[in-house]
Amino acid sequence: MKTPQNELLPDDAALFRAAVGDVKPLPDQNRIVPQRPPRRPLLRDTTIHEAIPDTLSDFVSGELPNEYLGNGLSRMMLRKLRRGHWPIQDSLDLHGLDSDAARRLLQEFLHAAKQNGLRCVLVIHGKGMNSPDGEAVLKRRTRHWLMQHPQVLAWCDAPLRDGGGGAVLALLKTA
Repeated sequence: MKTPQNELLPDDAALFRAAVGDVKPLPDQNRIVPQRPPRRPLLRDTTIHEAIPDTLSDFVSGELPNEYLGNGLSRMMLRKLRRGHWPIQDSLDLHGLDSDAARRLLQEFLHAAKQNGLRCVLVIHGKGMNSPDGEAVLKRRTRHWLMQHPQVLAWCDAPLRDGGGGAVLALLKTA
């Protein structure tokens, strides 16, 4: 006798009930499903009260590392940064900007982060897939600028949910 795969025969149902026996539903659990608190973007003051000196060089020589840790700092800081120990407090998206505009905006962003006492920020630079010749210019330069900036202690690739290789998590000095 041919039957569709999803259809149970009476013999199968009886055999299942005999094998399982009496079944009692579990009592309701008094559990709360953990949820991450929603990220609130910080309100940025778009007026710059003081001139921010442009001290970052565009010249990148050689290959840049995939992560950076300032001199004299424990590797544990970088590990904690990679594992999300510090929550992302603000983010900056540099997509579509030219190099000069991106450098200026990054410096203003890091200056504002210092003023607001932020510890961990996300800088989205993109992967360079739409760049001529496929070269990720902003990716290389952004990472190079972060290595030069005095407020940046460490940086690493962002988690995949936050941009992966197209973004950087930066750990900043406090006070």
